[in-house]
Formats: sequence, C-alpha cells, structure tokens
Amino acid sequence: MRGVWPVRILVLMCLLSTVYGTLNLASERSSLAEETVSDDNTAFQPAAGEDESADAEEARVESPESAVEAPVLDAPAGETATNPFLTGGLLGMCLVFLSGLFIEFMRVVVLVALVAPMMAKRGRHREDDLTKGRVLGYIEANAGIHFSALRDGLGLANGVTAYHTNNLEREGKIFSWKSGKNRRYASSSIPRQERKRFQNPLTGTRLAVLEVLAEKGQVGTTSKELRERLAISRQLLSHHLNELKTNELIERATGNERKTWRVSQTGSERLETSRLMQESL
Repeated sequence: MRGVWPVRILVLMCLLSTVYGTLNLASERSSLAEETVSDDNTAFQPAAGEDESADAEEARVESPESAVEAPVLDAPAGETATNPFLTGGLLGMCLVFLSGLFIEFMRVVVLVALVAPMMAKRGRHREDDLTKGRVLGYIEANAGIHFSALRDGLGLANGVTAYHTNNLEREGKIFSWKSGKNRRYASSSIPRQERKRFQNPLTGTRLAVLEVLAEKGQVGTTSKELRERLAISRQLLSHHLNELKTNELIERATGNERKTWRVSQTGSERLETSRLMQESL
C-alpha cells in the first residue's frame, strides 16, 4: 500500500527529533544552572587582603540559592517553547495522528504502518485465518466497500481490519484505491477492464444526469428538460453530456424527432455500481 513507508519514516524522524530536543533542552538547563552558580560565587569572592566579615560570609552562603532559583525555573520554560527539534517532533506526530483520526485513508495507512507489524509478531493462529476469510468474503460480496463500513460490518477493531486487508492485498487477493477521504476495497477476481467503474464512481452533476435519464427509460429526455430539472447552465450541461457520451454512458434516443438522450447499457451498469457504493457509506 502506498504511503506506508513514508509514514514510518516520518514518525521515526519525529521521535528522533523529540528525543534530541528533550536531551538538548536538559543540557541547556544544566549549563544555565552551572553558569549561574559560577557567576554568583565569583561575585561574592572577597578582594585580596581583605578579611571576610560575618555578613559577607552569610551572604555568600545564602545568596547562591536565591540567585540560582529564579533563572533555573524561568529559562527552561522559554527554551521549551522555542526549541525547534522538540516543537517540530511533537507537531509532526500530532499531525500524523490527527490526520488518521479524521481522514479514513490516512487512518488505514497509519494503522498498516504502525499497528500491523506489531500484530504480525504474534504469529498466525486459526482464529486469524478465520477472520481473514471473513474479511475476504465480505469484500467479494460488497465490491467497492470502504474501510469503515467493512470494519463495522464485521464488528472488528481498526487494527485487526487494517492487518488483514493489508495481508490480503499483499497476497493479491484484493485491491484497494483512494476514493475521496476513504479507502475502498474489491476482489482481485474482478476483470481488470471492469475495475475502472469501481475506482471511478459517478458523482455530482454527472450522476444526477444519469439518474434523471434513468427515470425516463428508453424514451429519454431533451437537453432543455435536463437543464430545467437540474437548474444548471447550458454550457455546464453540455460539458457533462459530452463527457458522458465520450465514456459511452449515454446515447441518442431513437424514434424521436427531438434531440433526446437516454442511458446506455454501460451507463446503467455504472449507475447501479454507484448506488451500491453509496449504500456502503
């Protein structure tokens, strides 16, 4: 699956940056404390030939504590906020995990990159084989299903679903693709020439055009009626009609003097596929 190794490398770099920034911050804090103590001792060193009075001795004993406390407590707070390695590492990891939280295809990549290797170390068990078979069967019966629907349909955890779908894809039994914010799956038994209709489902205005034409059946409808029904401009409708015609999803209706359009056999199949995929959402 694309994106797995870049995520692993990014997380590793963020971890190294965070560790380095933490160590660097601790070193700076220690150096600051030593410099403060050294400067304070120098300031209270008596001049040559002079005797230390009781007051001077008391000031040299007590003052270093109070003098060191303020800088040691205040300086690190400022350094932590501006340390580029620590800040960059933490922000990078937050970005990775937040994107996995809100975007499904990123969630799948993160799970496969970080969770699947840990699950693989457990070794194979009969229960894993049964779950793997369930996942494969569910995908075969619901071509184009997205990750969350697959997970919820089988009642599995995120990590378990990602682990088995990744293994099935590596074995060549299924294939997946990015669709918007989702990651979708289908069986590799589907002929390659038919996979395009799963990977490029109809959406937006073109889907609406096909749905209107499907309602009219073989009679079809005119461009003017489509434009009024969908409330779009003539230029925009013309553009979508040309694209649908190029992809052989619509055709001219026969037996009618007016210029009318109807859904082709290919268009009907694509429309049915889009409806099934919408039901899996």
